[in-house]
Amino acid sequence: MTHGLESTRAAGPTPSLLEVRHLVKYFVRKQSLWRPPSVVKAVDDVSLSVDEGEMFGLVGESGSGKSTTGRCILRLVEPSSGEVLFRGENVLRFSRARMRQARRDMQIVFQDPYSSLNPRMRAADIVEEPLIIHKIGSKTERRGHVADLFELVGLDPDHLTRYPHEFSGGQRQRVGIARALALNPALIIADEAVSALDVSIQAQVVRLMLELKERLKLTYLFIAHDLRLVEHLCGRVAVMYLGRIVERGDTRALFANPTHPYTRALLSAVPVLDPDAPRRRIPLDPASFDREAPLREIGPSHWAAV
Repeated sequence: MTHGLESTRAAGPTPSLLEVRHLVKYFVRKQSLWRPPSVVKAVDDVSLSVDEGEMFGLVGESGSGKSTTGRCILRLVEPSSGEVLFRGENVLRFSRARMRQARRDMQIVFQDPYSSLNPRMRAADIVEEPLIIHKIGSKTERRGHVADLFELVGLDPDHLTRYPHEFSGGQRQRVGIARALALNPALIIADEAVSALDVSIQAQVVRLMLELKERLKLTYLFIAHDLRLVEHLCGRVAVMYLGRIVERGDTRALFANPTHPYTRALLSAVPVLDPDAPRRRIPLDPASFDREAPLREIGPSHWAAV
């Protein structure tokens, strides 16, 4: 059992840590007795790659499919088809036992710190649970590791015996982050990890995530609907609309020259700090573009489905 939480991963150039190829997830929605089932295309041919040490942004409105994409990558939701390559291995072909082993390297921080923690478990037990499941260390070693994790995420080790309801929202999310870090993962999927928090608390949790990224050499798939946050945090970004990626590329290039009508509409809705700055909200007309259009390169490190 290792108490030192600094990463021991080797440095140096590596291929993409995560590569998603043509990922599809369809849900069949049952109708009434007299109507046939309908198909919801939650994730519809999504491809993206995330490099080692990167914070990659995946943005879109609620219902765009970004959270389902994150869950499909970890097989919390089983995809309908496609490939998810983690360090070159297709995790969709893993057996249940192999997938459990792979989850030591891939973890998720959920959106809602209120519902993602078991209210009947103490904080120490919540963070220790992954270690018990994976049979890591003795009880004494696990408890020492949990205390280290509490300090790492900025929580008082004296609060290990508290229940989730005894923490603030921001503290609860820190418990969730500590749980995700317990197995020393390489990839963290942050699924709207700060959207349920107050703005001031958001900043603290984001700062913590950035510090952990540098200290532990983490890679993030940062799923969010807050474009301002993604602009400042992520080097690359993909925009999802109705289950498809409609624009992808370098964050600066994409924000400076949004090309897809959905991206332009999304960015036009972002509040600005200057109340006197001219604003023009761009309405989205779904009839103005082909939803099935493939991505094509429109500039250096910039693709759009136009």
